[in-house]
Amino acid sequence: MRTSAMMSCSDSLRVIGVLILTSLAPVSGSEFQLDGDYLIGGLFDIHHVSGPVDHGRPETIRCSSQPLILSSYRRFQLMRFSVEQINNSTDLLPNVSLGYDIFDHCSDVHTFAGIFSLISVNGTVRPLGKANKNLSKVIAIVGTYTSTETLTVAPVFMMDLIPMVSYGAATSIFSIKKKNFPSFFRTVHPNKDVIEVILNILLHFDWRWVSFLYVNNDYGRDGQETFINRIKETEICLAYTRGLDYDTNYQQVFRQINIQKVQVIIVFAPEWTAEALIKSAINLNFSNKVWIAGDAWALNKKLPQQTGIRNIGTVLGVAEPRRQIPGFWKFLDSSRSQTNNKTNEQQNLCNQAFDCTDLSAENIMAADPSFSFPVYSAVYAIAHALHNVLQCGEGTCTDNMRVYPHMVLAEMKKSNFTLLNERILFDENGDPTFGSFSVVFWNHSGFAQDIGFYNFPPSFKFFINSSKIQWHGNGEIPVSVCSPECPAGYAKQSDKIQQCCFKCLICPKGTYINSTDKNDCAETEWSAEGSTSCSLRTVEYLLFTDIKVIVLLVGTCVLVAIIIAVCVLFTINYNSPVVRSAGGPMCFLILGCLALCSVSVFFYFGKPTTLFCILRLFPCILFFTVSIACFGVRSFQIVCIFKIGAKFPKIHCWWVKYHGQWLTIAVTFVVQCILIIFGTLYGNPKAHGETSWYKDKIVFICDVKIIGLAASLAFLWSLCCLSFIFSYMGKDLPKNYNEAKSITFCLVLLFLTWIFFATHYLLNHGNVITAHSALSVLLSIYFFLMWYFLPKCYIIIFQPQKNTQQYFQGLIQTYTKTISQ
Repeated sequence: MRTSAMMSCSDSLRVIGVLILTSLAPVSGSEFQLDGDYLIGGLFDIHHVSGPVDHGRPETIRCSSQPLILSSYRRFQLMRFSVEQINNSTDLLPNVSLGYDIFDHCSDVHTFAGIFSLISVNGTVRPLGKANKNLSKVIAIVGTYTSTETLTVAPVFMMDLIPMVSYGAATSIFSIKKKNFPSFFRTVHPNKDVIEVILNILLHFDWRWVSFLYVNNDYGRDGQETFINRIKETEICLAYTRGLDYDTNYQQVFRQINIQKVQVIIVFAPEWTAEALIKSAINLNFSNKVWIAGDAWALNKKLPQQTGIRNIGTVLGVAEPRRQIPGFWKFLDSSRSQTNNKTNEQQNLCNQAFDCTDLSAENIMAADPSFSFPVYSAVYAIAHALHNVLQCGEGTCTDNMRVYPHMVLAEMKKSNFTLLNERILFDENGDPTFGSFSVVFWNHSGFAQDIGFYNFPPSFKFFINSSKIQWHGNGEIPVSVCSPECPAGYAKQSDKIQQCCFKCLICPKGTYINSTDKNDCAETEWSAEGSTSCSLRTVEYLLFTDIKVIVLLVGTCVLVAIIIAVCVLFTINYNSPVVRSAGGPMCFLILGCLALCSVSVFFYFGKPTTLFCILRLFPCILFFTVSIACFGVRSFQIVCIFKIGAKFPKIHCWWVKYHGQWLTIAVTFVVQCILIIFGTLYGNPKAHGETSWYKDKIVFICDVKIIGLAASLAFLWSLCCLSFIFSYMGKDLPKNYNEAKSITFCLVLLFLTWIFFATHYLLNHGNVITAHSALSVLLSIYFFLMWYFLPKCYIIIFQPQKNTQQYFQGLIQTYTKTISQ
């Protein structure tokens, strides 16, 4: 029962289909039909549905009631001409006639009658499950024009592998040949190629802030998606995009473009959508923009001559090269003459149900020539494939051979022939590997002028002659950017939404801007604020040729000479009371340590090294510690002799008996040695290039961790304080016996010197600190030499009467009596 019902339904649909096909089939004698040995189908949108189809019951759309698209009618005539030219050829398909069955396919989804007619035989479609039965009368199809139309009808032809060669469908989905479109070819380049040319135009003129308007169908949406994916690899940003349809509010579109401050508008749409857009721009006084037309309307004939077209700005476009097809004008002229000679009864058969008597050859030739060569090459591709199937050669072809569409398909995949100096080839997806694009400009004379070209790889070449373009406004190339380029020395701060929109921030010091990226200078380089490059820092350290260094070196040499002279003088007068009261053998230890301290000054100059850093600090600290220990012991001895010895004689005896002074000095030396070894290990003294003090300099200094110096310095300054205490206790000693007073004064000067140095160190930096440190060491030595040893030398040389045993004993006895009383 179910099978019977289905068969009954199928029979009913078949009967209805036959009635429809019979009512819509072209009448014999029409331009839409030509008998021949082999038929080619044709689908052309000669008329175009201008709005949504709205009806209350199922109806057949009459294409003739829709607006005529003259450019499509031109392409329709070009197919007729191509077939006639092939039939007149003695080389291609000799003794074989081609015929055609063409239908006016004016709607994307509502005109299927022509499709059913092409795949039927005598009004009957092949029954389900019966392959090779009642096959289509056509061997291939030329068409359709739009991508949506093609997507709608292509599956019908794909079932029987009928070759379908589109001359206008550019959507990328058709390149997926193996999946859904095994018998599909096209002689027009896909959207990605048109987008590539548009992208090159944008890059050529450095337009980075653009809007993309597209027709809201498969063709336009594919173009938009392709454009968005392609600009991801560039600095171009899409400021605004909008799909256009019959209900588009153009005033709102233009308002949004102005809000976004876009100067370049890409229009990816067919000619009828582009006409509505451009006319709205003229009427709404939307002016001074750059319009980039896709290949579907770049060669439009009416718009460049529209009143007010100059006000909208400058129109550039991507178009297929205009080719002169030999013989086409003559064919049209002859065809129009025959049409005008027909009777009134025959005239309504010209275009199915359309009176074409008003269309002259001049009108047709003046129409938009876009996609003319794709139609011409599509017919020839089918003819060459059929030529190979029939094994034509030497003026004959195989007779009485049944040709199936899939046989033509197999040969079309191998297409390789020359047509109007163009090599016709298809890739594995059925896309053309031939052709190029022209870049056009709508000049002030009202036509599209060629100003450049784009050749596809492998012989890639892109060229635009900008001097031919008459720009709107002041005649200069318009600028279309979201944010103007930052001045030199400024970096871009993106708004995180569009990379083309940003703020300009001046590069801080220590950085530079290279192209668009902010970079940090290397540690050995520097830059001022707002720099575009880095400069090498000058390396700074105290040179031996520096005047300050020379003065310090001379002072050190003089100091060493004085120390040597004092040692010689003290050696000569070793047993004199002055030398013995100054310390006797301890004087030579003090003088030796001071001399070794002064040697450390030499390591403050020149480029620092780790060894220099060690010799600069730790030997000086060690020997200065021994010197201070000697002065501390000497102060204690003076106080002990004059004060403690009188009151505490046992302590004095113990001190003398066990050589307390040398034991103290030895212990001090050992302790400081241990601390210095610890400081060297953990303080890690090393040369360091300091970059934070000056922007343009690297100051080489000795870097020592605080843990390395803290213990040694604390021990040294503890000794200084202890020595000061002992020496200060002897401030009331005899006036002429002034060792304690001398030590006190030297220590006061020492404290002041290093306090001044510490203050200077906190307030300043650089090599001046190094020089000041060397000076402080030198002054500290000079103070002890000048105020402790030189007065003794003066007495030895100039006051020998005071350098007698009786003189010193008299002073001691007088002071002792005074204390006793």
